[in-house]
Amino acid sequence: MRQVNATLSITLDGVVQGLGRPDEDTRGGFTHGGWGGTYNDQVMGMEMGKSMSKPTDMLFGHRTWTDFIIAWSTRKDDNPFTTHMNAATKYVCSRTLENADAWQNSIPLQGDATETVAKLKEENGKDLTIIGSATLVRELHAAGLVDNYQLLIHPLTLGTGMRLFEGQAPLTEFELTDSVTTTKGVIIARYSRK
Repeated sequence: MRQVNATLSITLDGVVQGLGRPDEDTRGGFTHGGWGGTYNDQVMGMEMGKSMSKPTDMLFGHRTWTDFIIAWSTRKDDNPFTTHMNAATKYVCSRTLENADAWQNSIPLQGDATETVAKLKEENGKDLTIIGSATLVRELHAAGLVDNYQLLIHPLTLGTGMRLFEGQAPLTEFELTDSVTTTKGVIIARYSRK
């Protein structure tokens, strides 16, 4: 059975919105976009490189997939992240996406995300990695489908923005399997479902 692994950057107050750039995600009037850039360092790069060294398939929500097309699909394969992202099979959970031709190796999954991902998990194949896509992660977590989390916990609070778990999340226990602290104070914590 395949596993679902979620990687998210998160603030101390649980915000996961708009990490990369000011205009990345302004839903709800969010004005703190780009908060993560100053925390990148060599340790984070090495840890993310380790995570991407194992071939996996990718799993996206429609919005994040569309944003990643801009960020990754047009870059030259001059770094391991671009090579990994472009080569991976990318499943896109969406109720409205008719085709996924905009980025190579992308396959739309129409219908209810929890049902389609549950079927994917039962198939033979590579594990499924989610980067971002907080709404999708919340849905899959509530359905008991997320097996592992890799959280990049940034040492700041924002006060506003979309949080990883808004409202109630079901009681789920995880165990810490590994953690690394970067030179900029980001804790990269890896958890597996018990």
